[in-house]
Amino acid sequence: MADIAKLKTKPVRRVKSEAKGRMRNLLMFLPNMVTLLGRMLKDARVPTAEKALFLAAIVYVISPIDLIPDLFPFIGQVDDIYVVALTLLRLVNRSDADIVRQHWFGGGDIVSLADSVASIAPMLLPKRVSRVLSTKVELGSAAGVLKSLKNSRDPLVVEVAETEKLEGASKTAG
Repeated sequence: MADIAKLKTKPVRRVKSEAKGRMRNLLMFLPNMVTLLGRMLKDARVPTAEKALFLAAIVYVISPIDLIPDLFPFIGQVDDIYVVALTLLRLVNRSDADIVRQHWFGGGDIVSLADSVASIAPMLLPKRVSRVLSTKVELGSAAGVLKSLKNSRDPLVVEVAETEKLEGASKTAG
């Protein structure tokens, strides 16, 4: 995180250039990160809801249809690795980072790598894409989700208002 603080004091153009360079290096970990998600699908310690998100992240990465198609070099892969990093960080925040580390066979610390990706990617992605990928959402109850599948006008996920995000952060900090 200290690297990000240093980047913010530099001119914007230079910050983006350095962020692109770091992201290019991080993109080399994308195949290993997708493999990690696949390994974690088999782990009984990983909650079912997280497994569903891992499966969705894998599908997002391998699917040719996503927010920024992979046909666009570099930026098309940045949104993919960002989704994977966010799903990994979600598991780390909701359970134990050691579960993630036990399944990681790539170089470096996976939690630090995911944190770096989550810090750098929003600087490189278009603001709308970054907002869509990082907005906090909550799933409804299982019965509500099934009901909303029948009635296509009801949302499956609901965006959490900014004030609720801040209140949640202050509760966990205090």
